[in-house]
Amino acid sequence: MPRSLISQPTSSKMDPLIWSRLPEELLDHILCFLPLKNIFNLRSTCKRFKNLISSPSFISRYYSVFPSSSSSPFSSFLLLSHPYFDTHFLLYDSVLGTWRELPLPFGPSVPSSSLRTTSNGLLCFSLPYSSSFLVCNLLCKSSRVVEFPSFPLSFELLTLVSTHLGFKIFIASSGSDCAFLYESWSKSWRQFRGFGRILIDGYHQPGVCRNDCLYFTASDPFSVVCFDMEGGEWSSPVGELPRELTFVRLVSDGEGRLCMIGGIGRNGISRCLKLWELATGTSEENWVEMETLPDMMYRKFVSVCYHNYEHVYCFWHRGLICIGCYTWPEILYYKVARRTWHWLPKCPSLPENWSCGFRWFSFIPELSPSV
Repeated sequence: MPRSLISQPTSSKMDPLIWSRLPEELLDHILCFLPLKNIFNLRSTCKRFKNLISSPSFISRYYSVFPSSSSSPFSSFLLLSHPYFDTHFLLYDSVLGTWRELPLPFGPSVPSSSLRTTSNGLLCFSLPYSSSFLVCNLLCKSSRVVEFPSFPLSFELLTLVSTHLGFKIFIASSGSDCAFLYESWSKSWRQFRGFGRILIDGYHQPGVCRNDCLYFTASDPFSVVCFDMEGGEWSSPVGELPRELTFVRLVSDGEGRLCMIGGIGRNGISRCLKLWELATGTSEENWVEMETLPDMMYRKFVSVCYHNYEHVYCFWHRGLICIGCYTWPEILYYKVARRTWHWLPKCPSLPENWSCGFRWFSFIPELSPSV
């Protein structure tokens, strides 16, 4: 057959005018099929693409195309805040087992040490000199300044909760009977009474969220109390706690699971560390023991905190229950699925002579919610 009769492959290119005539909704739907890395690269091409990542309609459409990405299509990190690194955070990739740095875009006015709490991909900083909080989504490069509900204000139990609508901030006014709840969609604070009657004097950790309720621990005697963020009502107690507790901390996966970490002993001295989960399948809520920290690891834990349990804090991170201490650079964590305990070694970037100020957080970058 003559060569001239053989059909040659032709390169077909879409007319650029077709793209310019596409409805925006159809163009957004097409862009949803791109890898997120490519979508971020598009931000430098035009103003519309720059604002695309922070568009609620685009985020909702993207997650509808890739429902498996609804948890987060990015790596998840354990974030370490320390005064030695004032302009950036240290991130530990809990999947790859690698360290990296996360620079802060705010400059010296918002040091890394002012970070107070996180919720998924949102970070909340306290700005006492301006009597406000700064909530930001570093992935979307969006932020919002939230002024304190009153001036002056001394607060405790700062808790940040991210939702599909935005975020909530809960604080309790120190030395008074008031609690305040901020909702980002209404841009306003709500005030609630009765806080002082529920949580009496003593150490209290920030709340943990479960089913739109915040759970707190109270001492003397130890108990777990609940605050309904929708109705603004307190309930107490939640389940009967084990005996001989020396300290108690709560963690939650943000959905239905609520776990408790506590020391068992006498006269304020723990002899072991246990883990419980709140069982809700029966008519009454009960704390069911899950695990006990192995003896050798417990001895190291005691040598870290010196029985000063106010330095101990806990949080949930992607199937891990993490236990940290402000005076120790390592972190103890429990793999819920495998039921194993591990120590995360000290970050190699930390100087040898630092022995305090170590604050760990869970950081799961997400497109939603945008601030």
